[in-house]
Amino acid sequence: MTYAGKKVKEARKRTGLTRRELAEHSGVPLSAIRQLEQGGRSGPPMETLLALARALRLPTMALVAEPDVRNPPAETYERWAQVRTELMRPPARELDVPATSAGVAAALAASVPLYREHRFSELASVLPALLRDADTLPDEGRGVRVRVLQLAASALTHTRQFDLAEIAVRRALAEGQDRMSASASANTLAWLLLRQGRLDEALSLATRWADDMEPRLSRASTAELATWGLLLLRASGAAARNNQVGVAADTLRLARSAATAIGHEVDAEHQNVRTFGPTSVRMLSVEDALIKDRPDVALRLAENMPRHSVRPTRSVRSRHGLDVANAHARLGQYTEAFGKLTEVQAGSPEWFPHQTSARDTLRIIIDRSRTPTPEMRLMAKTLRLGR
Repeated sequence: MTYAGKKVKEARKRTGLTRRELAEHSGVPLSAIRQLEQGGRSGPPMETLLALARALRLPTMALVAEPDVRNPPAETYERWAQVRTELMRPPARELDVPATSAGVAAALAASVPLYREHRFSELASVLPALLRDADTLPDEGRGVRVRVLQLAASALTHTRQFDLAEIAVRRALAEGQDRMSASASANTLAWLLLRQGRLDEALSLATRWADDMEPRLSRASTAELATWGLLLLRASGAAARNNQVGVAADTLRLARSAATAIGHEVDAEHQNVRTFGPTSVRMLSVEDALIKDRPDVALRLAENMPRHSVRPTRSVRSRHGLDVANAHARLGQYTEAFGKLTEVQAGSPEWFPHQTSARDTLRIIIDRSRTPTPEMRLMAKTLRLGR
């Protein structure tokens, strides 16, 4: 069986479709689907893959090449099973009681705080209905549907469900009605690619969109500056991790100029929950110093963090906390490092177990401790860190 045949069969079974039903939804002849799944076709036409991918709610490339995906823990998979079902099923038909753009927008607004506060279990319970309702909205509701998909993609990325996140964010990107909305989806996609280690793709995507969005500083609106700046931060983070020091420095410098032009941290329009400004730039500078193996510089930058009435999101603050903990650990300050990890865990208990950087920092602490404390062992269990 070809890779495409295997993936089509797996996706079809996940959605509960028979071959005949998939043929009806996709327009691909039943005989072609049967031959593909049974290994009778070595290379189906791209048109066939496009039609099947559309019906199965998959990116077409998911049927062409092996995706770079790391599976979430079993309990996470189970908790988000209904979200997976909604994202993978064929396009929804009209509901018995039609959803309205205003109603879905109100439900979305009520769900955003769950994301902001890292209450992912609760968010997983409300997203299926929200996705279903958004999917049935007419064209005038596309903007709301895009924001629902962006929210789902962001939450799924945080919980390391990268395959589902990519389905949601690429759908949002395809439905974007204007450059600002589309750029928010591109930003989320670049972040997803970065989290998967697909650094070249993340850098290329963020750079391309940043170049396209580049405003004239003297005339740009706050929203335009924030959108541009966020894409630059994403590009800088990918370049730094990809050992492209010059590109990382250049994009970070441009992001700093956008933040300076705004003057303070602001909520970024069209971005659901993101902020941008001097604080966001400084936090990325801390991360950049760690990537360059300068934990002393990272801590010095962290001590002089700009304070504004609008604070970066909990996700950004928590990730910054992990950077600070890692800097302490690298400098041999294990008490301070573990204290910071404990603080971050207490503030984001559902987010914390999915963080590779937390696991890496705790490994440093435990490996260099003669006798790990009970608290360290408990955290190691939470992070699934083998001793």
